[in-house]
This record gives sequence, C-alpha cells and structure tokens, in this order.
Amino acid sequence: MTVVRTTEPPRLPVRDKAAARERGWGGVSPMLTRLAAERATGVLVREHGTLHLAEGLVVQAESRHSPGLGALLTARGALAPEAWQQAVNEAADHHRVGRHLVAAGHLPAGALELCHLAALYDAAYFVLAPSSTPPRFRYGPVHWLGTIRPVPVAALERETLRRRDVLHRIWPHPGMDQTPLARTRLPGTPPLTRRQRAVLGRVDGVRTATDIARELGHLAFHTLVDVRRLTAAGAVTTAAPARAQPPPSRAPQPPTGRARPAQGRAPAAGHPAGDPPYPSPVPVEPLPADPHITLLKRLRDALEAL
Repeated sequence: MTVVRTTEPPRLPVRDKAAARERGWGGVSPMLTRLAAERATGVLVREHGTLHLAEGLVVQAESRHSPGLGALLTARGALAPEAWQQAVNEAADHHRVGRHLVAAGHLPAGALELCHLAALYDAAYFVLAPSSTPPRFRYGPVHWLGTIRPVPVAALERETLRRRDVLHRIWPHPGMDQTPLARTRLPGTPPLTRRQRAVLGRVDGVRTATDIARELGHLAFHTLVDVRRLTAAGAVTTAAPARAQPPPSRAPQPPTGRARPAQGRAPAAGHPAGDPPYPSPVPVEPLPADPHITLLKRLRDALEAL
C-alpha cells in the first residue's frame, strides 16, 4: 500500500473587520479623508456649510440648515443670550469661547460637551450632503469656539450615513427637507407625539423644516425625522408653488372695418375673412387632486420603499 503525503493547504486569509472599517470610511468625502490622514488644521468649505478641523479631527461644523450651538443653548433657556454674546466677545479672538463658558460657571463641562456634539453632528449631516460644487480647504487656525470635543472623521461619516438611512426608511423622498411645508387636512391622522404636534402646529405653507427647527430650538435632523413621519402619515406635504399672476389684459379695440385676407392666401375654412383663424386658447384651471387618491399614492410609495 502506497501512502501519498500531501502538504497542508494554506489557510485562507481572515479579514480584519476593524481594519476594514477604518479603510472604508472615506466614501462620503474623499478630500475629508485625505485631510484626516494629513492631520490638517483649517476649514473645509462645501456647498451646504463648513467643517473645521484641528490635527485631522473635526472640532466644529456649521450649516445654514442647522441652528448651531449658540441657538440651541439660548433657545431652551440653558444659557442666557447675554452670557453667550459676552463669551464670544471676550474669548473668540483667543479661540477659547467654550472654555470661557465653563470657567465663568455658565455651563458644566459635561453639558457643554453633550450640546456641542449634538450641534456638530446635526450640522455635519447637512455639510456632508451630496453637492454640485467641488469642496475647497483653507489651512488656518482652529475655530473661534475652540476645541471642546473633537470627533474623528471616520465616526462623523459613519453617523452621517446612518442618519441618511434612518430618513430613507421613514420616507424615501427627500423633497420636503428644504421646501415650504403645508398641512393636508386629511381625515384619519394617527395620534401624534408632543414634538410632532409642535412641528405640525408651525406648518403654514411658508416655513421649511429648518425654519421650524430654529423656532422650536430643536436639532434640524430631529425635525426632519418628525417631518418625514408626518409626511408618511399623510399629515404634511410640500406647499404648492405660488402661481404667477397673468399680465393685465388690454381693453378690446372697436373694429374699424373688415380686414382683407393677405394677398394670395385664402381665409381658413369656417372663419370669416376678418377673424383670426386660430383663436388663443383659454387657460383651464386644473381640478384639485382627490385627497384620498393622494393618500393612497403616499401609502403605495411607502410600501414600495420597504
């Protein structure tokens, strides 16, 4: 009997999941990934806002779609507006506004860190949204607020992707995020939470989700969650654009006589020689959409998105 000895096959490589996650977090903004690797300090300017970096870490985010740290602290009474303005005036030039608030006894250090992280993630969601313009980076000093709780770029981008997924699962159409909102007045609206009732009470056909968030002193992302849930429930829709007013019509002139047809051209059949052969069409007002059909369409879109 012959025994054939074979070598043991090599072991298959096992992927390091932690290393793979670290390598795969650069899909939101390649420039931000490179700046984090370079440990750059400065400001990244994008279409919807800015990200401030210090040694490759994100220390502050600002967007016109998010209320910001100062508005969140002063809107709910956590900090007096005068105290915030005084801290900005006295410590902004030294990039120590956050430390000034703690040293002056206006806020505990832990409370300031929590509020700062909430405002940073809220604004960064809009800053890292898809844009139509290329980003640019300016090297320079850190933000005037100072370094309170820096966030790694990897964690910031993962949280941004998670928030996009949350909104998509609630209502997959982002059309109402930055447009004026209107109430549908449909029957059968499910029970609402206190925060949803507050949001719905400010929907007037003019305000956007960002406007409502600023008035309530809420995070903009949380307001988007409420808006999309209200939309999925059939309580909110986008406001119809204002109709353009037609130009004033001129008074009809009295006829001065029957006009002759053009030389060599016969008048259209069925029309006298002096009448225009193709009268201008009269605009017809569109019929209002049936609210029940609108609700059914929303339910269909929501079921297809599951």
